[in-house]
Amino acid sequence: MRRLVQRFNLPLGPPPFTSFVKQKNASKLIPFILPTTAYLVQPSFFTANLRSEQLSTLRAMGSLPESNGNLRPKLAFTVPTVGSRQKPDAMPYQFEVVPLKSQALPPIYPKVDRDETCIDNLHGHEVADPYRPLEDPKSKITQDFVESQVQLTKSVLLTCDTQEMLRERITAIYDFPKHSCPYRRGSKYFYTYNSGLQAQSVLYVQNKLDEDGQVLLDPNTWIHDGTISLALTRFSVDAKYLAFGQSASGSDWVNIKVMDVEVKVVLQDTLLWVKFSSLAWTHDNRGFFYNRYPEPTKDSIEDAGTETETNLFHELYYHFLGTDQSEDILCWRDSEHAQWLSYAEVTDDGQYLALSIEEGCDPVNRLYYCDLSALPHGLEGLRQNNEQLPFVKLVDNFDAQYELVANEGSIFTFLTNKDAPRYKLTRVNVEDPSSWKDVVPESKTDVLTSADLVNKQQLVLCYMSDVKHLLKLHNLQSGAMLHSLPLEIGSVAEISGRPEDSEFFYSFTSFLTPGTIYRCDLSTGTPDVTVLKETKIANLDRSLFETRQVFVPSKDKTKVPMFVVARKGLVLDGNHPALLYGYGGFNVSLTPSFSVSRLVLAQHFGAVIAIANIRGGGEYGEKWHKAGSLANKQNCFDDFIACGEYLVKEGYTQSKKLCIEGGSNGGLLVAACINQRPDLYGCALAHVGVMDMLRFHKFTIGHAWTSDYGCADNAEEFDWLIKYSPLHNVKRPWENGSESIQYPATMLLTADHDDRVVPLHSLKLLATLQYELCTSVENSKQTNPIIARIDTKAGHGSGRPTKKIIDEMVDAYSFFAKMTDSKWVD
Repeated sequence: MRRLVQRFNLPLGPPPFTSFVKQKNASKLIPFILPTTAYLVQPSFFTANLRSEQLSTLRAMGSLPESNGNLRPKLAFTVPTVGSRQKPDAMPYQFEVVPLKSQALPPIYPKVDRDETCIDNLHGHEVADPYRPLEDPKSKITQDFVESQVQLTKSVLLTCDTQEMLRERITAIYDFPKHSCPYRRGSKYFYTYNSGLQAQSVLYVQNKLDEDGQVLLDPNTWIHDGTISLALTRFSVDAKYLAFGQSASGSDWVNIKVMDVEVKVVLQDTLLWVKFSSLAWTHDNRGFFYNRYPEPTKDSIEDAGTETETNLFHELYYHFLGTDQSEDILCWRDSEHAQWLSYAEVTDDGQYLALSIEEGCDPVNRLYYCDLSALPHGLEGLRQNNEQLPFVKLVDNFDAQYELVANEGSIFTFLTNKDAPRYKLTRVNVEDPSSWKDVVPESKTDVLTSADLVNKQQLVLCYMSDVKHLLKLHNLQSGAMLHSLPLEIGSVAEISGRPEDSEFFYSFTSFLTPGTIYRCDLSTGTPDVTVLKETKIANLDRSLFETRQVFVPSKDKTKVPMFVVARKGLVLDGNHPALLYGYGGFNVSLTPSFSVSRLVLAQHFGAVIAIANIRGGGEYGEKWHKAGSLANKQNCFDDFIACGEYLVKEGYTQSKKLCIEGGSNGGLLVAACINQRPDLYGCALAHVGVMDMLRFHKFTIGHAWTSDYGCADNAEEFDWLIKYSPLHNVKRPWENGSESIQYPATMLLTADHDDRVVPLHSLKLLATLQYELCTSVENSKQTNPIIARIDTKAGHGSGRPTKKIIDEMVDAYSFFAKMTDSKWVD
C-alpha cells in the first residue's frame, strides 16, 4: 500500500507553520474537515489523532514556533477538501492531541481565581483559604475549573501508551464469576452473583444448595449504565418480604423499597432520605426499623449526593408495610446531640430491640435496649401517644464498644473492647446490669474481629493474627474452644449462619486467591468442612507470583507489617516499578485481598505490590489504632514513609519508580507523604482523600471523623492538624536547598457524587498544588504533572458499575506506568 502525504498550514497565531497529515495503509486521501480546539500537553511538540467511524486513524504532526512556546495553546485548524469533494460531504471525527516526546516540560495548567481576602483567624493563627469558592459544587467557577481539569487530564492520559493494553488485559481477567456466601432466610437460600462483567451483582434465590438459583432482584435492569446499585437487603423473618435499598451514582443516600418475594413484585412502599441505616424487621413481619435524616431544606436538593451540607439528627423510624412514609413512627431522636448516629437490631428471639448510639467513627458506643413485648399497645401506641420507644440505657457512656452477638432471654452476649484492646466476649443479664462476666477472654496476641452464633450453642470466632485470619469454634455457655477450622493464609471475607441452623458458610480470599466459599456442617458434632464454590481464573497463572510478609522498623523502631506480592524469583536490583498501598485509620485492617489490576501490574510491568499495615488501623487491636490517631497521627505517615524506604533499600525498587496509593483516609495518607517526602516517590495516586483538615468537619458526615483526627475548632487539636493537613503544607522542595527535588507525578481522584469525602477536598488541593508548584513561579522545577481524575455519576467508591471500576484502574495504572517509565511485557 502507498502512503500519501498532504501538506497544509496550521494557524496558531502568527506565524503559521507547516505540518503533515498521513493516512496509513491507504491508496488515496479521503477528504474531511476539521474545525476544533484542544489543549496541548507539551507546548513544543505534538501529534494529533483524527478519527471517524468511516476513516482509519489519521495522524498530524508538527512543532510550535519557539516564539510561541509560552502560548496557552488553543489549537485550531482546518483540513481542506481534496479534489472534487466539498466540505458538506465531510465525515464526523474525533480529535485528540498527544505529545511526540515524553513530557520534558510541565503541562499548561488551567487557572482559577484566588480569593486572597479569604483568611480565617483560628486560635490566633491567620490561615488563608484562597480556593474556598471551589467548595460550592454548583458555582460557575467550580464547574469551569472541573471542566478545564478534565480536559487537561485527558490530554495527559493520551500520553500513557499502555492504556489499551491494560484495558484489554484487566477486562479479560476481571471476567470471572463472583459469588457471595449463601445465607438462609425462612426455608430458602439467597446469594449474589456476577457472571463476570455485569455492571452490578444480581440477587438470587434457591430452595436447595444443589439447585440452580433464580433471579430475584437484578439491579442491571434499573438504569442503562448500571449506576444504580443494590445498597441494603434485609428479609423478613419468614422471608416473605425483602426490604432493599437503591443508591444512585454511588451516593450514600438510599431509597428503600419492599418486594413480595414469592411473586417477585416490588410494592408501593418507598422510603426517602435514608443514610447510614440499619434495617431490622420485627418478628411479626409487619414492618421494620430504619434510620434516616430529616428531609434537607436548604435550597432543596436537585441531585442528591452532590450537596455538601452537614448531616445532622440521625433518626430511627418504624415503617409498617403498605403505609406512606409520612405515617412512619419516630422511635428515637436525640435533639441534644445532633451529630450522633444510631443503629438498631432486633434480637434473634424477636423480643428486644438493641440500639447502638455512636458519636463518631471510634469503636465505642452506648447501648440501649427496649423490650418490644412489653409495649402495652405495641408500636402503634407510640403514634397515638406521640411517644418514642422507652429505651433502657444499659451502657450510657462512650468508654468501649459493645456489639450484640446473641441473647437468651434477658442474658446478652457482647463482643467488646472494654478493658480488652484486642477484644473479648462478655455477658450480662440486662435485668441485673451490675454484674458482667467474661465468656471468652482477650487473647494475648490475636485480635478477635467477629463472633457469630450458629447451631444453637456454638460460636464462630474469627481472629486476626499478624494480619491473617483464623477461625475457631467455641461453646456459647462456657466459652471453651471446641475446634479450629482449616484456613490458608489469607482473609475471611464473609461468614453467614443462623442460631437455628446446624450449617454455616464462610468465604476465603488472599492476594492470589479470588475466592473460595466453604460450607461447614455441625450436625454430627464434628465440623465437616467442604468446598461449596471455588473461583478459578482461566487466563491468569497464579503460580507465577509469591507473597511474603516483612516487618519494617518505623521511625520510632515500631515494627510495621507489610505484605509484598511479586513475581517468583524477583531479582532485587532496584529496577522494578513498585506500588505501595496504605490506609492507616479508623481501626480498619488491610488483610489480604484479591486484586486483578495489581496482579496485571506484577505480571506485565514486573511491578512489586506492597500493602503496608501501618498504625491507625486495627491490625493489632485498639492500641494499634490509637497509636495512629489524634495527636499520634504522624505515626501513620512515618510508618508509610519507612515502608517506602524499605522497598528502596532492599532493592525492590528505586524512588523514581515507587508509586504510593491510598483512598479516603488513605488519600490523606498519600497527600501528606508527598508533602513530607516528595523525594521518595515517582508517582502518587490519591483517591477521594480528606485534604482540608481544618474544615472537613463542616461537610456532610465529616463531623464523625473528629474521633480519629480531632477538630480545628479546638485549639490543641488545631495544632495537631495544621502540621500535616495536605492543603496547608504544600511547599516547593527545591527552595530548601535541594534544587533537583520536585513533587512526584500526582493524580488526585474524586467523583461528583462523593457525599462522604466531598470533591472540594481534592479540588482545593489540586488548585493549591498547581499554583504553588507551577503557575505562581517562573521556571518552575516542577515538570512532573499534577492532575485530577474527576468521575461523574460516581461516589466514594461503593456501588460503582464494573465498567467504571475498570476505567479507573486503566487510567490510574497507565499513569503509574508512564510516570515510572515502566515497560509492558506480554
